[in-house]
Amino acid sequence: MELGKVTALMKATALEIAILTGHLVLYPSGIVAERLSPAKTPAKTPTTTPAKTPATTPTTAAAEPPAPPTPLAQGTRPVVLLHGFVDNRSVFVLLRRSLLRNGRDCVESLNYSPLTCDLRAAAELLGRRVDEIRTRTGHEEVDIVGHSLGGLIARYYVQRLGGDTRVRTLVMLGTPHAGTRVAPLADAHPLVRQMRPGSEVLRELAGPAPGCRTRFVSFWSDLDQVMVPVETASLDHPDLLVHNVRVSGIGHLALPVHPTVAAGVREALDAGGPAVSGTREEGPGATSVA
Repeated sequence: MELGKVTALMKATALEIAILTGHLVLYPSGIVAERLSPAKTPAKTPTTTPAKTPATTPTTAAAEPPAPPTPLAQGTRPVVLLHGFVDNRSVFVLLRRSLLRNGRDCVESLNYSPLTCDLRAAAELLGRRVDEIRTRTGHEEVDIVGHSLGGLIARYYVQRLGGDTRVRTLVMLGTPHAGTRVAPLADAHPLVRQMRPGSEVLRELAGPAPGCRTRFVSFWSDLDQVMVPVETASLDHPDLLVHNVRVSGIGHLALPVHPTVAAGVREALDAGGPAVSGTREEGPGATSVA
C-alpha cells in the first residue's frame, strides 16, 4: 500500500476512534425518544365586529358558508433522521444542528427498537412516523436522511411500501445497497443477515421499481471499513433517480458527523425537485475531506 494511502487510513482511523468515544458519551441521551415538534397552526386573520342590525329589520339572509381551512404547511419540508444498526438518534446531534441552523425548521429523529429483528418492520414503523409528521405539520412530503442500516430501512419504505409518494429526497450515508461482508461472526443477528449480499431483502430492493418518484442521494466513502467492499454504498438501480457522492478521507462513523458531509446533505436536500421516472444522475460526485 502506498505511503499516502497508509497515512490517510491512519488519519481516518484516528478520527473514527475519536468520534466513537464521543458518541459513547452521547449515546445514553439518545435512548429516549425525542419530544415531537409542535403542530403548525394557521395564522389568525383579523376580525371585525359586525354592525348591529336594527331590531325592526328582518334577517332573512342565509348564513354564509364557512371559509376554507387555512393550510398548515409552512417553511421547508420536514426532515426525518434515521440511525443505523445498534445506534440511536444521538448519532445525528451535529447534523441536526447544522440543518436547523441552515433553514430547516422541522428536523426529527426516529428511534427504532434495538430488539428489532426485521428491516421490514422498521420500515413500517418509519411509514407510520412519516404519516404522523405529515398530519401534524401539514406538509405533503418529507425528506429522510438515513445512516448505514437506516438508509436501507428508508429505501425499503420508499421502494416497497409506497413511501415514494411521501418522500421527496432520501439521503443515505454509508448504506450497504449491495450488502456488506464485514464482521462475518455477526451473522447471528437477523438484521445483519439482511445486510449481507444476496439476502432476500436486498433482492427485493434490486427488483423493478417503475415510477418511483423519490430522489436518492447516496454518500459513500473510500475509507469506510464497515462497507466491504466500499463500493457497496454506491447505489445503482435502473428505475431510480440516483446521485452518488464519493467522499474521501473519512470512515463510516464520520459520515453523519463531518461538516463537509453535512454541507453536502444540505445541498442535496435543497436541490430535491420532482423526480423524473427512468432517469439517473451520474458523475463522480467526489468530495475530498482529507
